Amino acid sequence: MMMMMNKYNKIKELRMKIRPIQYTTLLLFTVVLSSCITAKYEKPQITDNKLYRDMPVKDSTTIADIPWRDYFKDQNLQSLINEGIQNSYDLQIAVARIKQTEAALRSAKLGYLPSLSADASYSNSKLNTVQGNGVKTHSEVFQLGTSASWELDIWGKISSAKRSALASYLQSDAYRRLVQTSLVANIANNYYSLIALDEQLKITLGTIKLLEDNVRTMEDLKEANIVTGAAVEQSKALLYSTQVSVPDLEKNIKALENSICYLLGRTPGPIQRSSMDQQTVPTQFYYGVPAQLLSKRPDVMMYEYAYRAAFEDTNVAKASLYPSLTITGNAGYSTLKNLDNFFDHSSLFASVVGGLTQPIFNQGKLRSQLRIRQAQQEEALLNFKNSVLNSSVEVSNALFAYEKAKSKDYDRNLQINSLVKSVDYTKQLLIYSDANYTEVLNAERDLLNARLSQVNDKLQQLQASIDLYKALGGGVN
Repeated sequence: MMMMMNKYNKIKELRMKIRPIQYTTLLLFTVVLSSCITAKYEKPQITDNKLYRDMPVKDSTTIADIPWRDYFKDQNLQSLINEGIQNSYDLQIAVARIKQTEAALRSAKLGYLPSLSADASYSNSKLNTVQGNGVKTHSEVFQLGTSASWELDIWGKISSAKRSALASYLQSDAYRRLVQTSLVANIANNYYSLIALDEQLKITLGTIKLLEDNVRTMEDLKEANIVTGAAVEQSKALLYSTQVSVPDLEKNIKALENSICYLLGRTPGPIQRSSMDQQTVPTQFYYGVPAQLLSKRPDVMMYEYAYRAAFEDTNVAKASLYPSLTITGNAGYSTLKNLDNFFDHSSLFASVVGGLTQPIFNQGKLRSQLRIRQAQQEEALLNFKNSVLNSSVEVSNALFAYEKAKSKDYDRNLQINSLVKSVDYTKQLLIYSDANYTEVLNAERDLLNARLSQVNDKLQQLQASIDLYKALGGGVN
């Protein structure tokens, strides 16, 4: 008897040693099978360093790394951007999307765990027969048990589904960043446009005062028989045409204030702001290397995550063509009629079953689904490449727009100085010689237009700096 016990213990020890080896072998076998069916994702790379067109790639420094609080120095603008980030409905919608994909990711992670369920049942059956003396049977069955089912991820289907859900989650977060970047840029653009209109209105009102003085001067010159009545009326016409532009400017100012309020998630109202002469335009930009668009631009990241999700969905479709290995088990208690000894060991039942399920009749449907996923993956990759190309266009346009707007400064200042002198000279010539009064009117009109254009030049510079900041992926920090 003792010898048999020793032999049993040795066999048990040997089994304990062999069991880890079996588990390890099974795990390695599963990994090998999975790698044969599902492909490993590789992130698309940008190898073209000429995306920015004629812009030399110097180093990896980029203004996209500058937080928006440091990039936009105007405190009023900083306050507006902060309010927009806190209250924007578009940003709140983006956050809600993140919550949806986060829940889907949690659900995908649970795919590794077995499904567990509990059930309780009661059945009552009666059977009556009339053969011979007649037989009557009556049975009552009480049953309480649990069942579990676990699908082994031998082809990597569950892993790919989880990675696809993770990519969708990251895509929703990239979308939130895209919304925030666009929000920051839109608020800044509208803010600078607003103070540009303020400046234009200020210049127009100042010009109106000068034109009113000019009308009185013309009337005095007419009394002195130096100019005719036509000169007086022409000067009045220029005054009236300038005054007509004021309502349009005021209307546009109110509309821009309302637009900013909408971006901030508040009801229409006034916007606290500074003036155009307080704004400083950046003089040097660092745009980094093209490859940084992958990690900085939210829309490029969003399309890259979409491609990653489509790639993993293709893996899932491939794995669905192969048989699935499922282990099911159930255990519980079952008894007839008497509940007194329900939890007795004699009422206990248990079973474990493992099986392979191979799709047969729906193979055509599964292969069609695979072709659909492959086409969607190809589409996602093309969208990604297109977003990179579009990014390079936006960066190049913003750089050239800033350079060309900045190049106007010198010539614009010369133009305004010359027009100021022209107005003074023509007024003097009108008084002391036979100069035509239309020359005075044209000089004054040209001076007004030049001053308004100078405001537009600075606005273009400010907006180009915003567009470049956004194009490079800034505005998130």
